[in-house]
Amino acid sequence: MSLFHKMLASIGIGAAKVDAKLVSERLMIGDEVEGVVEITGGHIEQEIDHIYVSLYATYTVEVDDRKTTSHALIGKWKITDKFVIGIHEKRHIPFRFTLPIDTPISVGKTKVWLHTGLDIKQALDPTDQDYIRVEPTPVMNAVLAAMERLGFRLREAECKKASGAQRLPFVQEFEYVPKSGTFRGKLDEVEIVFVSTSKEETEVRMQIDRRVRGLGSLLAEALDLDESYIRFRATKADIPQLPEKLSRVIATHC
Repeated sequence: MSLFHKMLASIGIGAAKVDAKLVSERLMIGDEVEGVVEITGGHIEQEIDHIYVSLYATYTVEVDDRKTTSHALIGKWKITDKFVIGIHEKRHIPFRFTLPIDTPISVGKTKVWLHTGLDIKQALDPTDQDYIRVEPTPVMNAVLAAMERLGFRLREAECKKASGAQRLPFVQEFEYVPKSGTFRGKLDEVEIVFVSTSKEETEVRMQIDRRVRGLGSLLAEALDLDESYIRFRATKADIPQLPEKLSRVIATHC
């Protein structure tokens, strides 16, 4: 093959191509992600160091009251070692990995996608991108459903930049406002963050903002004294009682 074709392949023209095909694009946190990477050789034979699949998600960064969108690497998996792909050769390589337990849910503006790439030295690496829909675990879903039953409505769900002990550079917040029921008129909002350890258990972290009433409360708000921070664990066994449990927890901070 001519030097000209090698030069074209180095910038991606006539080079190998990659396409990832997922068994399902709808997945629950903690599920197995299964698929096949299809590689098609180009106009020249190429040596591929390895194939990798990476999982990314978007999150919001706020600086001086201005919001921008960034993306974070959730996980990366190497699925092959070095091999050579021949001219116009086709290969199908299956892969499987577990969707990390701290993957954000696909809600609001949050996007989650799988990035597949071939690592080729001295050439433009061919890549493929596939969006997936991430569903909450049964426990997380039960907490969110319980909030709705208590008269709260989801105002915003967003991944926001955060520092702390978590592995990722962001946390996913679910912001609820009371529209009906016991807590209407008593609270401004309730923010929820999940810190899951498995599909069967999660830590629920809540920030409860009480409604301001009178001059004393205005001072309390200025000092952030109208906010309460609580946390508790919820398991699969707790699901039937979650509305009552959440009601008791929130009521103690009204």
